[in-house]
Amino acid sequence: MQRATALFELPDGSAAELSNGDIIGRVWSAALLMDDPRVSEAHAMVSLRGGELWLLALRRRFAIHGKAQTEARLEPGMVIELADRLCLTVVTVELPPAVLAIEGPGLSRMALPAVCSLRARPRPQLSPNYEPDAPCRIWTTGDGWRYSIGELSAPLLAGTTLDVEGASFTVSSMPLAGQGQSPTRMSGGVEPPLRIVAAFDTVQLHRGDESPLVLGGISARILSELAAMGGPASWEVLARQIWPEDADTWSLRKRWDVALARLRARLREARIRANLIHADGTGQFELVLQAGDTLVDKT
Repeated sequence: MQRATALFELPDGSAAELSNGDIIGRVWSAALLMDDPRVSEAHAMVSLRGGELWLLALRRRFAIHGKAQTEARLEPGMVIELADRLCLTVVTVELPPAVLAIEGPGLSRMALPAVCSLRARPRPQLSPNYEPDAPCRIWTTGDGWRYSIGELSAPLLAGTTLDVEGASFTVSSMPLAGQGQSPTRMSGGVEPPLRIVAAFDTVQLHRGDESPLVLGGISARILSELAAMGGPASWEVLARQIWPEDADTWSLRKRWDVALARLRARLREARIRANLIHADGTGQFELVLQAGDTLVDKT
């Protein structure tokens, strides 16, 4: 089973192939490690949306034809400028008719990143990176897929069932045309429209004629990161932007959960709708804007 991939030409003339979930950045775990101080730890991410590969800006934006972008559909010949004269060129984009996907209790069907780790506890989660302590790890070999659970390592095929920490996950073939996550969603509502002004360490939420809710600190950082994403992102990508010094995944998850709970409590106190920050149950988070809402991203 093939992957959806994009081949990039790097500034030194070499090439790198990236797939959905792969990170471009300065952090050691990035699929494409860019050793340049102008590049953020997690600068951008390749994402599969609606059967197409996109590049999503994370901590910092990128430019195409000199114009700053938060997202772009990858096309052959596209030149992506991460920083001044630091460019990546899209050589090819390969979109197979189908990709491998996984689903299970508490984990909605989603395409497999090139390298990922699967957990069932404390909640089902598929992380787009290699975690040595994860009970199940999945990776592509270029001409196929493999997985490891404990000492077992075997090929991964459509129809395989993975028993992980007492939960069963099923691998299947997913038509690419029906796969992918949507950008930040717009849906109708009866509440007054929101105007969100995100400026990294400060976020203002204006609603009708009421006084704005002004957030600072970690709460503002969470909303600013979500605003910069422009679409779904994993909790870990978001959390590592906020606490880059914390290398322990479990410690990072605890900090994320506590901070998110505090932010949601602030929103409830201000009578701002609970679904502004949406979690899909697989570790992906996004801002959900309703008709009439506006988002001003000053990050």
